[in-house]
Amino acid sequence: MLQCRAVWRKLAPLARTSSTLCRKNAKKAVLKCESSLRPTQRVHASSGVPGSGGQNLLYYLLVGGSVLGAGAYVYNIIQGDKRRFQERMSKLAARPSQETAPSQDNVESAEEEGEVLAESAAPALSEGDPREQRGEGAEPPASGARADPQVEIEGPAEVSEAQGSECSKERMLPGTLVFFPVSHACVAAQNVTLFFLLNVVWTKEEFFFLMFRVLQAEAAPVSESVPAESTDQPPTAAADSGEAPAAAARSEIPSHAPYLLIGGGTASFAAARSIRARDPGARVLIISEEPNLPYMRPPLSKELWFSDDPHVTETLRFKQWNGKERSLYFQPPSFYVSPQDLPHIENGGVAVLSSKKVVHMDVRGNKVCLNDGSEISYEKCLIATGGIPRNIQAIERAGEEVMKRTTLFRKIEDFKSLEKISREVESIAIIGGGFLGSELACALGRRAKETGLEVIQMFPEGGNMGKVLPEYLSNWTTEKVRREGVNVMPEALVKSVKYQEGKLEIKLKDGRQVRTDHLVAAVGLEPSVELAKSGGLEVDSDFGGFRVNAELQARSNIWVAGDAACFYDIKLGRRRVEHHDHAVVSGRLAGENMTGANKPYWHQSMFWSDLGPEVGYEAIGIVDSSLPTVGVFAKATAKDTPRAAAEESGTGIRSESETEATASTAGVPDKAPSVPRVPEQGEDYGKGVIFYLRDKVVVGVILWNVFNRMPIARKIIKDGEEHADLNEVAKLFNIHEE
Repeated sequence: MLQCRAVWRKLAPLARTSSTLCRKNAKKAVLKCESSLRPTQRVHASSGVPGSGGQNLLYYLLVGGSVLGAGAYVYNIIQGDKRRFQERMSKLAARPSQETAPSQDNVESAEEEGEVLAESAAPALSEGDPREQRGEGAEPPASGARADPQVEIEGPAEVSEAQGSECSKERMLPGTLVFFPVSHACVAAQNVTLFFLLNVVWTKEEFFFLMFRVLQAEAAPVSESVPAESTDQPPTAAADSGEAPAAAARSEIPSHAPYLLIGGGTASFAAARSIRARDPGARVLIISEEPNLPYMRPPLSKELWFSDDPHVTETLRFKQWNGKERSLYFQPPSFYVSPQDLPHIENGGVAVLSSKKVVHMDVRGNKVCLNDGSEISYEKCLIATGGIPRNIQAIERAGEEVMKRTTLFRKIEDFKSLEKISREVESIAIIGGGFLGSELACALGRRAKETGLEVIQMFPEGGNMGKVLPEYLSNWTTEKVRREGVNVMPEALVKSVKYQEGKLEIKLKDGRQVRTDHLVAAVGLEPSVELAKSGGLEVDSDFGGFRVNAELQARSNIWVAGDAACFYDIKLGRRRVEHHDHAVVSGRLAGENMTGANKPYWHQSMFWSDLGPEVGYEAIGIVDSSLPTVGVFAKATAKDTPRAAAEESGTGIRSESETEATASTAGVPDKAPSVPRVPEQGEDYGKGVIFYLRDKVVVGVILWNVFNRMPIARKIIKDGEEHADLNEVAKLFNIHEE
């Protein structure tokens, strides 16, 4: 910087004198209305009489030729340097992102070139400022300071490496951090060349910017910023690779995320996909307590247990009922970007911050605090924290030994652990007769036939899924589970559990006792609402979960989706649903509303359960066995199984096979019997439709071994009409087709 300043102080008087003379001549010529502009005559320009025409012509020719020749020389040199610069930038662009720092020899050679540049520029000064010659007005250098050839030019804008080729086509402006090595032109330039450059081509700042930036170009060819003060250390690898120094110190946890999704489950992933679909440049950060990327939970209690792969716990790949193989994860790791790079990627992306938990939420400050003390601010936030598996009090108060032998089934780690345990122990008892408990019982029962494992299922209801299915169908399901090799114990209420003599002893309230090696508690889900207190969010006292409106909003910039959302259904009233399809639908809707859609929750989500590959059902709406029901059944065929349905739709996750086609096109078969026969108690319920009524209006539908008919059931609930004969409505599902 000091060297640059010294050279300019020597060149400035010449530039000022030359430009002043030109301006005076131009002003006089204009005032005299002369037809041409003449430079001021100087007596030493010729040996003849002042004003002599011949001598003046010779003066014009000499000066003009010098200016023209010097200008052409400078132009050729600069053009050549431009080409060399562009070739150098092309080579650098092909280098790896991290290169070694320039050697000390390169830095020293740059310093030597700076000294040569200053020495070669000094003789070119024909006149100097007397103050410069006497040393007056010059600032003495600081102690220990040295002239640094790297000069920092501050300006209003910076040009990235990617923009260098475009900017090189235009005249460079001060502060533009794209430079050309023009040392040859500076060495060869004479007084008239300096005058030409300073007064015709560039301003003084532009000229010296180009003259000295060559030093930085050769010391660090692709650095985008240069330190204001020189150090004896060579440039870092980050600077040499083209990244700003700040990039090397990027934090593992970004301090800001425009879209912040709390929870790493299905709802968050669906919201992220929806946000990116509507806002392709969105930056989405998912914070997950689990160490895994987002994955689907249904196969953990279904298809994974029927896999023949001995390494299924490692690969987490399974065959669907249709035989197609699939991964448990929604997307591979390549789909996501790292949290460190998320704020800096041009087109945005989706990042997952794993093994982190949000412990505090500042709604007014639009920021959250993590369990490691980090803070992340946001513009819009989604809470999709899901739920925590419930436990029963008898197990909680039984002590540490019992808890160590109890699995609360929910995550990938629970599947891996239980799969390993099932191969090592002799007996497993499952507490719970709902969806999860019955699915695990059938899955483990299949293994019991192969290995001799004893599987026990106990629950307080009269039959499997007694809270959902009508009594007659619940009893039939219980017999089906027993045929799978499970010892089903209905109307069993656990009183106490203790660990004694290497076994767990379970005592029931009716006096029965059960001895087993391991317990699985599948008694429901408790919505995770820990953030409600710090965030000042409302929790529903009846259903649990965060209370939100029909648009899934808890605040103007906070949404809730999935198991943790207690939402207002515009058809069925306030609800909270704990199923995969609801997580997909609510997450997708929340993502759309976060990008300005403002849509209400009107799409009725469905859910399904499979008791192995032969029996399964799909349900929609409010399905509660306490409501009045009407069931219409028919004899099943070979295609009326979950396996056949998966083969037809091409997917085992049946919510993905749903179409949005309207159900109004479905008609009543011409040859259907007018009065379908309803099977009596004890008969085989092959396939059928169960309607759930409230005030004589259908509010829920179960399709028993009837698949790919969900749009029809959705339309029936949406219409909300009272039907005089539900047998006629059942014809819409074509259950009597062979």
